[in-house]
Order: sequence, then structure tokens, then C-alpha cells
Amino acid sequence: MTTRNPGAVRMVELDATDAHLWLPAALDVYVTAMNYPRGTAQQRYPLWREHLHRPGWRGVATLSPAPDGPVDDQRLVRRDDNPIAPAPEVLTGIAYGYPGGASQWWNQQLRQGLARVGYTREQISTIADDYFELTELHVHPQAQGQGIGQWLLTRLLDGVPAPKVLLSTPEVPGEENRAWRLYRRLGFVDVLRQFSFAGDPRPFAILGRGLPL
Repeated sequence: MTTRNPGAVRMVELDATDAHLWLPAALDVYVTAMNYPRGTAQQRYPLWREHLHRPGWRGVATLSPAPDGPVDDQRLVRRDDNPIAPAPEVLTGIAYGYPGGASQWWNQQLRQGLARVGYTREQISTIADDYFELTELHVHPQAQGQGIGQWLLTRLLDGVPAPKVLLSTPEVPGEENRAWRLYRRLGFVDVLRQFSFAGDPRPFAILGRGLPL
């Protein structure tokens, strides 16, 4: 299914079966938005591929008209009817997620973090037993400030049967960036703050809210 918003930006529902067509472009948006080294895309590729096969996975992306003239851009997507020729569109935003589960690394990290700050077993179960994980939400810097992030988030979560959604986002001073403002505007509240995932020294916040939005 495809929908449009003003400005000729097009939203598409992603399908795991044709991930070879859109995944490189999505990873390019992720690396650019997060300001990671370019080699990060190669490192993350196998993990994102693995996520595609988790039960309940869903994803959406936004496509914008490519600029005029020759374009050498990883974000170019391909025509539906011609998988060889690049389409005159670039991928500008990506969001995906899936139901959380006790066998997943992120869920295990969440449970450990909640236990360390004093949550009881019952309280941890209430938070971590039944939720949809917003795993990735990224908008290319050139497309930010147009409402694309909110459009992606609301479309992704539309119809999710879980009672709540959880996500993690890097801590920033004063919560002063677009991601934080979006989450607060949509009613996300603190679940866990100043949390460091294993293998990553940066502090993260885990946020959540009930569903539907």
C-alpha cells in the first residue's frame, strides 16, 4: 500500500521478501542520520536481515523525488517493474519494529536494567512481557523538519495489537533534538533513563506509551 503527503513524499509498506532492493538505502539513511562511520552499514546489515524474520515484523519507508541530474546515491530505490534500473526516487525515512520477547537481546537488556534500579519481578513483567518494539526510526538529515518522522511512526504503529510500544533513544542534554521532541509530543514517557546497553558506552533512555496512539 502506498500513500502520499504534501510535497510529493510517498510512503510504502516494506516487505521482507524484497529487502535486497530497499535495505541498502535504508541503512544509508540510518548511518547518515546517526552520524556513524560509513562502515557501520556493513556491520548492521546482517542484524537488520535477521530482524526481518522475526514474527510480527513490520516496516515502512518514505520516498522522495530524486534531484534532477545524475545521482550517485546509496538511497536510490529501484522500480517495482524493473529491478535493474534505479527509480527517480530516494529513500528519505525508515521505521520498523516487531513484538518484543524474552529471547531477544533488547528485552533481556531491558529486564536487567529495570532490575538494577529496583523494579520488582512483577513490575518488570508488566513492562517487558507484552509490547511492540520500535526498533528503528530514522529520517535523512536533508528531509528532517517536514513531519516525516511522525508520519512514519504513526503509520508503523497503526493497527499494532500490542498494548504498548517501547523504544530506546540516545540521551541528549535537555532532550533537545528532533527525536526527543517527537516522542514527547506523542506522549512517550520515561521507562528507564541513563541506561547503557552492553557493548555501547553511550547512555540511552527507554521510553514507552500505550497503544493505540
